[in-house]
Amino acid sequence: MIATLLALLIVIALAVGIAVPLGLVLGSVPAVRHATRAVIEFLRPIPSVALIPLAVVVLGIGPETKITLAVYAAVWPLLFNTIYALDELDPLLVETARVFGADRLRVLFFVALPSALPFVITGVRLAATTGLVVLISVELLVGGSGGIGEFIMVARSGAGRMDLVLAGTVVAGVIGYLLNEAFERAQRRWVGWSSVTGEAS
Repeated sequence: MIATLLALLIVIALAVGIAVPLGLVLGSVPAVRHATRAVIEFLRPIPSVALIPLAVVVLGIGPETKITLAVYAAVWPLLFNTIYALDELDPLLVETARVFGADRLRVLFFVALPSALPFVITGVRLAATTGLVVLISVELLVGGSGGIGEFIMVARSGAGRMDLVLAGTVVAGVIGYLLNEAFERAQRRWVGWSSVTGEAS
């Protein structure tokens, strides 16, 4: 369980570090968004599990493989949530910031990002659960890096301890539920203004 959770924390951190800045650029610079659209739409539907053989050849069967594949899967919901959040940005906020002398970078970080924060946190919630699913799937199919998936794989081999298989599955479900609950509470606490705005409108 510790091996899976540590890998998941790394996955979430990497996914946020990749997807949020990239989403801010793609969402605020239409030329870059249109130039990269074909590549993104080509890569996005590829299942991470389908890339396991290639990842094993390139990276081996260590933790790097499952983390890389989980990051690949987790980036997409976070990226698109960030892009769509900027699509919903009120132009009046941007114009007001520019009137007060804010340059493009300041507008991006002090106007666009705070407005997009509820969408970003929702994206993090989706990315975390997606990353968890991919991590456990890779552990289950490849093994060699520890984790809940490898525990289930070992338990089902040989005589087949279905009680341990079920226990591992339940633990994975509990982790996913607790993760979602933690991010949902964080969203309510840190961006409670978004729900108030929604109720007022």
